Amino acid sequence: MAGTTRAGRGRGRQEDVLLDRELDHLPPEARWREWMNRVEAIVFAAAEPVGRETLAGVVGRHCSIDLLIDDIREELRGRPYDLVAVAGGWKHLTRPAYADAIRAASGGDGRGAELTQSEALVLMVIACFQPITRAELSSFFGREISRDLIGALRGAGLIASGPRAPQPGAPYTYVTTKEFLLAFGLDTLRDLPDFEALEEAGLLSKEKLLAGDIPVALAGGEDGERSGRA
Repeated sequence: MAGTTRAGRGRGRQEDVLLDRELDHLPPEARWREWMNRVEAIVFAAAEPVGRETLAGVVGRHCSIDLLIDDIREELRGRPYDLVAVAGGWKHLTRPAYADAIRAASGGDGRGAELTQSEALVLMVIACFQPITRAELSSFFGREISRDLIGALRGAGLIASGPRAPQPGAPYTYVTTKEFLLAFGLDTLRDLPDFEALEEAGLLSKEKLLAGDIPVALAGGEDGERSGRA
């Protein structure tokens, strides 16, 4: 009997925290407004982008998350921040027009870690042709890509080790990370320039680049001018 009582109390506590998702007692307009408020509040409170599954858990079963997001963004049109799809979820981000004001208020550049031109170029190639080995990167640029440069990108959280390459010695490959998407305001890697279309059109080829058919130089060397992340 005592065990049954504890179980009953446990179910009662769970029911106390259950959220009314459907809100059938509200008229349609008020219901939609409450769903919008819930979505915006959750995204606002989260430190990381909030995924679709999480948001779907606080609204009605037949509610369209995309339409809710569209309506929220419409209301934010005149605000200095927006609700942006990034890194597979949604996040509040300030608009680029206010970057200077934010940097001035913070007493710095507000960009966090910066990249040298060499690091930015290598990161761009990794993003476009991942997974890619350090040897392939060196062949691409016609010069040795140092472990220190790779280490700097890894230390910034922008790249990580990918699968082993099917080459002698099975070298590590490198791929971009979720932090890369966040840093550059991308939802997925599909938001990168469409290199597949360029390859199909014969305008760009990883094989040609690695073979050195298209000359590429690292501007500024390892100690070149620093370039801030977006």
